[in-house]
Amino acid sequence: ADVAEGIPNESAQTTERITEVKPERDQNRRQTRRENWWLFGENVLALRAATANLPRYIATVETAKHRPFCFLPAAIIPDNKLLCIATDDAFHLGVLSSRIHVAWSLAAGGRLGVGNDPVYVKTRCFDPFPFPDATPSQRATIAAIAEELDALRRTRLDADSTLTMTGLYNVLEILRAGRTLTPGERAIHDAGQVSILHRLHDDLDAAVAGAYAIPANLPTPAIVAHIVALNAARRAEEAAGLVRWLRPAYQAPAEPVRVAQPSLDVAEAASTTLPTWPTAEADRYMALRSLLAATPGQPADFARRFSRAPAAKVRAMLETLAVLGQARRDPDGRYRI
Repeated sequence: ADVAEGIPNESAQTTERITEVKPERDQNRRQTRRENWWLFGENVLALRAATANLPRYIATVETAKHRPFCFLPAAIIPDNKLLCIATDDAFHLGVLSSRIHVAWSLAAGGRLGVGNDPVYVKTRCFDPFPFPDATPSQRATIAAIAEELDALRRTRLDADSTLTMTGLYNVLEILRAGRTLTPGERAIHDAGQVSILHRLHDDLDAAVAGAYAIPANLPTPAIVAHIVALNAARRAEEAAGLVRWLRPAYQAPAEPVRVAQPSLDVAEAASTTLPTWPTAEADRYMALRSLLAATPGQPADFARRFSRAPAAKVRAMLETLAVLGQARRDPDGRYRI
């Protein structure tokens, strides 16, 4: 969670913190948590840096029945239950709000709770997701629809305190299913202008599908297969030195990325261009889990993604993840989530 800095005040509340909070924080393994025991959490410096010059950013709730993305003003400090994407480009909001990305996130993400609600896992839903290589005209169309969609929802929710985002999308789901609305659902439909919401999502789905060069009515399994194939193509591009930055001005390095010459020794190239194999065991498992979430592979494939990673150790860790139910091994020896 991102929190404001502060120090304890002399008050009864402070006495309660000292007797109830401090003893627990004294046992915390994180030095900053122990020393700054009165703070609720820690500032997320990476997020602050990424959103520093933006008037707004994209956010979605981590666990939710539906998967709406929306713009939040930069002045709003998110908590740990929001997934934040540091871009103010409505094109990105449009793609994320489309049926294509929602289908992918449902297939790649997790589930939680009695309602089995979808969980948006950043490393599985967002990081490996390939945005379309849209033309300027396609980008403008998608951005315009996304702006209208975001404005409609914001306006209707601000105008009626009884409306919720979940309520709007519950009614939208009923409309799509062709079921007759109850009086209560009809009231939400009218106050929230859900028919307009329906039209905007249909228009957005068609525009984003066009940017991907696929039919708008493509079945969900085919959508997921298309995204997986496109992800593999993008990985090959990046291996060859082509990186499609979402925010080039912020993400792209000052110097162009240099691709290793074909004559460069493979071991030498790995030591200079690949990330170092983490020293901490927990960090190693996290790194492997992140790779597994992106694509399946043999132990040797994952070992080659790091500098100086022992293949035998990688294989043993993958087997441990499989035993714990955090990965599974295919008959061909490949591991996957």
